[in-house]
Amino acid sequence: MAASSKNKNAPQSFVKYIIICSIALLISIVTLLSGFGLGTVLVPVFAVFFPLPLAIASTAVIHLVNNIAQVIFVGRFANRNVVIKFGIPAVIAAIIGAFLLGLSANIHPIFSYDFLEIKFTVTIIGLIVGLVVIFASLFELVPKLSNLSVAPRYIPLGGMLSGFLGGLSGNQGTLRSAFLIKSGLNKEQFIGTSAVCSIIVDVTRISVYGIAIYNHQFKGLNEVWSLLIAASAVVLLGAYIGSKLMHKVTFKTVQTIVGVMLLVLGFAIMMGIGKK
Repeated sequence: MAASSKNKNAPQSFVKYIIICSIALLISIVTLLSGFGLGTVLVPVFAVFFPLPLAIASTAVIHLVNNIAQVIFVGRFANRNVVIKFGIPAVIAAIIGAFLLGLSANIHPIFSYDFLEIKFTVTIIGLIVGLVVIFASLFELVPKLSNLSVAPRYIPLGGMLSGFLGGLSGNQGTLRSAFLIKSGLNKEQFIGTSAVCSIIVDVTRISVYGIAIYNHQFKGLNEVWSLLIAASAVVLLGAYIGSKLMHKVTFKTVQTIVGVMLLVLGFAIMMGIGKK
């Protein structure tokens, strides 16, 4: 009976690997060039297959691997002064956001409902993350928002906001890019600085997630390890490809595709789709 169940789940597991790894490869290429996208897209994709807090923590690991690769390829372009101004507030805020995510894993759902014989469960963290994802989609789809930038004097505030959202929802890149894009950096410096700032937040929030995992706050951990290894391998490849395309590619079409996908997935998360 156990063997039959295992064989039945094998095709579903294979599809899960294909979907997540394919998206991870594509988005890792785009992320190096745009400064954001990997966590924003992978969190809702992981959330279809895993509980949301675990999806955020898992994406953080892949995000860290991707950022390590980016720093290896383009980290030499980073502006140290901007990294310090952005990174220190981001670390403090990321600790707070990641801690709140751990607490949210044990909060009871707001309500549940059935649709087409499928049970959906709406949670507070699902509503928050869904709204963040929808908000991020607007930066891809609305021309005025896609060109939004913030004055350099607000870089520490950007670090704080980006770090907090990164810790809580896994979505830090959109705000980070908005604050860094007009900080006096050229394209190479922007990409390198963004990668270094991102890795600082990733290390911080993964450390806090590790405590939550140790305290058994995140469920379903055993299901995700091999998938994390596979997805991490493909994002390394994607970061390498992106570094070779750094001077050649524009992303208007990709932005639109990503924006529509985020909009759909954001509403799906808010409405309780995914594994609980």
